[in-house]
Amino acid sequence: MKTFVLMTKVANPEAQLVEVGAHIRNQDRSRCVWFRHIKQLCPDVNFLAHYALLGYWDYMDIYEAPDEETAAKVSMLSRAHGAHLVESWPAIPYEKLRQLADEIENLKGIEDN
Repeated sequence: MKTFVLMTKVANPEAQLVEVGAHIRNQDRSRCVWFRHIKQLCPDVNFLAHYALLGYWDYMDIYEAPDEETAAKVSMLSRAHGAHLVESWPAIPYEKLRQLADEIENLKGIEDN
């Protein structure tokens, strides 16, 4: 399984404080429907964490999916359920990144010979 980060902006950037508050109160119901649809269409997705953020993005979900196509479905379902903006990022464990860096460094040594 691959790890992905889903960044979601649900409130319109020009929304008034009252609109944002109303959206937060309705979020539980909307999230349940969204989650149910993901489980129906993407049964292999495993959500690891869900955070509310205090910045540009409203929410961040960390999840595992078998491939990029499944991650794309998660993003599209988020848009279909009212998110204004959605970005999906692949996440590589730090140790794997170090291994990749070692491979690149080893390749450099081969080319020098």
